[in-house]
Amino acid sequence: MSKKIPKDKSDKDMLAGYVEEQTVEDQMLAQAKLEAQRRREIEKDEPPANLSRAGFTRQLTDELGRELLQLKFDLAKKGVEFYNFKIRRDGENIVLIPTYKI
Repeated sequence: MSKKIPKDKSDKDMLAGYVEEQTVEDQMLAQAKLEAQRRREIEKDEPPANLSRAGFTRQLTDELGRELLQLKFDLAKKGVEFYNFKIRRDGENIVLIPTYKI
């Protein structure tokens, strides 16, 4: 008892209402995709691992990066191309001092 294939119908019309069963492979791929998305969201919210031990939050890391970039621009305006940083602790303050290379 074969069904007759209707003529003069488009593929879209012939497949209307067809629902494909989800296979085990499809379920596993969907699960892997969800886990990857969760991992990306977690990594996005976490600060870098080496700075997180020092108590740096993501916001603090971003602020420090902006200030260092501004310092780099200021040094470039003065014509300083080669420099390094020296870190010094002064009581509760941590001081970052640019040292110029000639």
